[in-house]
Amino acid sequence: MRYLTLRLMLDGDGIHPVGDLIAAHPAIQREELIHVNALFSGDGVLFYRLRGDVDALAEELDAHESVLAYDILDRQQAQFHIYIYVESGEPAGTLMHIAEKYALIIDTPLTYTDSGDILVTVVGTEEMVQRAFRALPQWIDIEVEQTGEYTPNFGYLLSQLTDRQREVLETAVRLGYYQIPRQVTHADIAERLECAPSTVDEHLRKSEQHLFSTLFG
Repeated sequence: MRYLTLRLMLDGDGIHPVGDLIAAHPAIQREELIHVNALFSGDGVLFYRLRGDVDALAEELDAHESVLAYDILDRQQAQFHIYIYVESGEPAGTLMHIAEKYALIIDTPLTYTDSGDILVTVVGTEEMVQRAFRALPQWIDIEVEQTGEYTPNFGYLLSQLTDRQREVLETAVRLGYYQIPRQVTHADIAERLECAPSTVDEHLRKSEQHLFSTLFG
């Protein structure tokens, strides 16, 4: 099995008109698009992890023509999860159609870069991955970030972390903590997560200890 990680360059917008609303909302910060699915009717499901003013977002969703239903889950201070049942919209509709046509697995979650681009990984046979990529329409601005043999254990490793450990680790990666040269400090990550630098240090150390211990036995 092969994987292909793609960068969707959406100019700060979302993967769906409702995603555009969330991306532009001044009181909301996108953490992850945990799940996306297309239904037989053409409608879809979006499941986000977000941070910010959930009540302000709910008012916008109530008025949005593409929203069929939504539910807010797991409210913890400023962070929450939200399930949104939506009518078909682009580019999500086209991308999901191609994934289904070529029998690809979408390896969730979909993550966001600081520039607002979306990173999505699809998995399938080498032939199907190549055919799907060739089928992408030119109006979708997309680049290949990485490709290779798919290792399903990676997601399992992350699932062994606590929610907070994973959040801190993913934020560190997204902000460039593990780039060379390093782009941010513990203080920068702590400011983004609204916690103390010592908390970031503790969670990163525990996450790294678990991941490396599991990888190398």
